[in-house]
Amino acid sequence: MDAVEALGEIAFWLERDLAPRFKSQAFRKAAVTAGDLDPLDLADRARDGRLKGMKGIGSRTFEVIRQAVEGEVPEYLANLRRTSDRPLVEGGVELRALLRGDLHTHSNWSDGWTPIALMVDSARRLGREYVALTDHSPRLSIANGLTAERLERQIEVVASLNEQHDDGLRVLSGIEVDILENGELDQEPELLDRLDVVVASVHSKLRMEAPAMTERMLHAIESPRTDVLGHCTGRLVEGDRHRPESEFDAARVFAACAEHDVAVEINSRPERRDPPGRVIEIAIDAGCLFSIDTDAHAPGHLEFLDYGAERAARHGVPADRIVTTWPVGRVLEWSRSGR
Repeated sequence: MDAVEALGEIAFWLERDLAPRFKSQAFRKAAVTAGDLDPLDLADRARDGRLKGMKGIGSRTFEVIRQAVEGEVPEYLANLRRTSDRPLVEGGVELRALLRGDLHTHSNWSDGWTPIALMVDSARRLGREYVALTDHSPRLSIANGLTAERLERQIEVVASLNEQHDDGLRVLSGIEVDILENGELDQEPELLDRLDVVVASVHSKLRMEAPAMTERMLHAIESPRTDVLGHCTGRLVEGDRHRPESEFDAARVFAACAEHDVAVEINSRPERRDPPGRVIEIAIDAGCLFSIDTDAHAPGHLEFLDYGAERAARHGVPADRIVTTWPVGRVLEWSRSGR
């Protein structure tokens, strides 16, 4: 099989299974090295061992390439297919089939792991109808948030991708904008007006007193530029870090979301599972819209929609109130309204 595709598929399965980042990145880097070579040259280097000395090629990635150029399915890939090619979670199957897109993903322009083109190509392979690129905003410097100048360049990149491909996948320009302590959105208003999707999230001072956090969130929700309220409690429940939920008046916050047509995100990342079930049910009762998103930082994370669909179905979220079940034209009409 194609060696570059084999390396990429291995990385995808590792990302999907939440393997440590360095493992999947080793295969991504090897794929770049291999992809820069003519296929015949790659095969020759694999057969005579010269490939071992090239930057980005380790013993395991070399063996994958060697087996691929010999016409075999690499053993490492075959094992991953056997153990990983299964649904991530039981339940939510009918709702999952209705999901058309994803309004929260990241690339290596901020804290994502791979280039924009690779994220987009992976979304295309998974059958998405649309995917929003929502890298972080400037104040989140630890995540390499986008300055106004970099965001302007990214808008141009997204436009170019849509011009190059007319195959049913629409790439939406977007941002995950920080909700600052005073409730303002962390990016130039004129730039936010140009975007297709704005996800507004709290990333700092997560332990604010509930009244202050409530006012902070309400101010952001009332902005006509906010489309989605991202991972609203900020909790982390798996992995190396655990973090409690932020405290706020959920009834007031979700009433505001319903009033201003801001979708409450059901964040599909397994370490977040945000909002918790009881909070989802408050948002349902308030009449909110929802957006089931992956918050993907790598191609394999795009499959996390399974987790979000299962949680939404389990708590009875009506499918017609989930904006990511809508066709892209309806999504854009909703997201751009009021700007």
